[in-house]
Amino acid sequence: MLSRSLKGQVVMLRWICFALILGVCVSAAKQKQKKVTPVSFSRGWGVNISWIKNYEEGLLNIATSQKPLMVIHHKVDCPHSRALKKLFAADKAIQKMAKEDFIMLNMIEDTTDKNMAPDGYYVPRILFVDPSMTVRTDIVGKHKLAYSYGPEDMENLAENMRKAKALMQHTEL
Repeated sequence: MLSRSLKGQVVMLRWICFALILGVCVSAAKQKQKKVTPVSFSRGWGVNISWIKNYEEGLLNIATSQKPLMVIHHKVDCPHSRALKKLFAADKAIQKMAKEDFIMLNMIEDTTDKNMAPDGYYVPRILFVDPSMTVRTDIVGKHKLAYSYGPEDMENLAENMRKAKALMQHTEL
């Protein structure tokens, strides 16, 4: 037969185990209740725009949506990329077109696809891809590096977005 002190220790151990199990269950229930916020791929380029995860997803989306893909290559630590991002996010006309008329992708990692770097791997650069999965080399910026845009090029970028959109409307006819 167990002594009183041993019985007391067994009872105490049972209560401790019960408390631990109860604590684990409560913690699991609280974690289950937490709302999972969807991952945003905007990275500061526009929170109201549906950004896609990667280039491959973009190619799939343009085939089904018949919208052009706009790919923004940038680096987090690049001052030119940061300046362009700030004005891109603040420009209401560009944001509206990006949201309504394009499949949008911003990439901080360079792709190995040479089609995405027709004149080199520099940042920031912006390319347009049509639903036939062709990089539109005829839609370029104003600089020596053809797909480069700076803060001073927002009107040119908006015009190029309109060109890309118009090209899609003509190919649908």
